[in-house]
Formats: sequence, C-alpha cells, structure tokens
Amino acid sequence: MKIRVWGCRGSLTTPGRETIRYGGFTTCVEVRLSDGTLVVVDSGSGIHRLGNALLAEPGTSQLWLLVTHAHWDHLTGFPFFTPAYLERYRIHVRSWPEARDALRRYLEHQMDPPYFPVEFSVLKAGFDFDAIEGSELRIGNATVVPIPLSHPNGGTGFVFIEGGRKFVFLTDNELAIQHPGAVRREDYLDAARGADLLFHDAQYSDAEYASRTRGWGHSTYTQAAEFALDAGAKRFGTFHHDPDHSDRDIDASIRLCRRIVRQRRSRMDCFAVAEGMTLEA
Repeated sequence: MKIRVWGCRGSLTTPGRETIRYGGFTTCVEVRLSDGTLVVVDSGSGIHRLGNALLAEPGTSQLWLLVTHAHWDHLTGFPFFTPAYLERYRIHVRSWPEARDALRRYLEHQMDPPYFPVEFSVLKAGFDFDAIEGSELRIGNATVVPIPLSHPNGGTGFVFIEGGRKFVFLTDNELAIQHPGAVRREDYLDAARGADLLFHDAQYSDAEYASRTRGWGHSTYTQAAEFALDAGAKRFGTFHHDPDHSDRDIDASIRLCRRIVRQRRSRMDCFAVAEGMTLEA
C-alpha cells in the first residue's frame, strides 16, 4: 500500500507562513492498493488538490471514499472535488453501519442553498452509498476493518490490511475518554497491534487538554505516543494537527514524543504527518 497525505490539519483549514511545512488542509488521505485501486479517507479541504491530480490519470475512473464522520472539517472539500462533476467517475461512498441512510444526506446538505451555489444534483459522477456491514469490507485484495472512534457524535477509524501489511488510521480518537459508541482502550490496542504504519490523532498538548479541551474528542501528543508504543507500531505519525499550532509547535511536539520513545527504549519511528508526504505500509 502507498499512502499519500493531502490534508492532515484538524478542525479548520489553516494556510499561512506558519503552517507551510506540515500543511493547512484538513483531513484527506489517499491509499493506493497494490493493484492500483484508489481509496480515499475523508473529504476535508485536502481532497480538492487530490481531485485535480486525478484528472491527469486517464486510467482511473473508480474510487472508494471512506468517511470517518460528518464533522465539517472532514467533509468541507467535497463540493470542490472535481471528479464528482465528471461523468467518467464512479465513487463508492462507505462508512459506519448507522450511516447508511445519512451518508448521501451529509454530502448533499453542505451543497444545499444557501450554503453553496451548486447543488448536489448537478454532479455527474456515479455514486453509490452504503454502510460497512459486519466486521470488514473487501476492496480489491485488501481488507478494511472499521473501528468505532471515541469522539462526540461518533465516527469510524479504519485498519487496512493487504499482503500482510497493516496501515491503521485513527483520527479524532480521544483515548482518555470513552465517548458513546467507543470501544475500550484494549480494543484500540488490538486494532493497532504491530501496525506497519499508524496515524493517530494527537491534536493537543497536555496543558491544553488539562485546561480546556478535555472531552472535545481528541488526544494529546503524549497519549498518542504512549498508545503507539503499547500497540507495538513500527512507525507512528501524529495526525489532526491543531489549527493554532505552528510548524514550530509541531516540531516541539515531536521532540516530546521521541523523548518518550527513547525513555521506553523503543525503536519505533515517530514523526508528524505532513501534507504531501508519501509513505509505504
């Protein structure tokens, strides 16, 4: 699997000189399977640039869009996703079981007047909407396992397994609180166990979390690093960077995480996920 990051900022698109290195677009991650199948996780503002890049790939006409949840920062780029306007594309939209009837509504609603000048009915791509029933979804040769997130209003993370390799994506997951619908910490650890690559929400510092953001649905750098170590992940990337955190702030957060890794005498690779980054799992 090849993973390309089109957006990794949390909560709000944040362009500017202070966010150049890690990027300001919100969540959108491309997963290319070994047979070329395209899977896209979330349609945050980063999906706009992904869509433009796809126009240069005449052989790509189908894609899977996996939606973690319906908060705006994870949907806001969809009306600007050019392939949705073109007849040649077919887009398979999937998410958690309870979302079967709501998925289309989530995407349509942000294009309803007066929020957007172009309505969903104008889109020419073929769409099918469905829930992920049971314990897994098969896409090509890959198995995708949904994991309920610990987040206000719920959501779903994803484990991708192909050819014995494992990529785990757990954004918007508050490890210190079990929100309604969440599973136990032990279940999250089982899902991430031995991951070749793990992206986990790490939005806040410990001080921010203690003073005002506890219960908002996100983890701290240290919580995420300890989780990755406990899960035995080989590579761990912090994700969903706070819109108020500059590149320097994120650099400092990674120094802290790497200190924890050294203290645990682990060889886990620890880094901050950055827009434009391409990785293999």
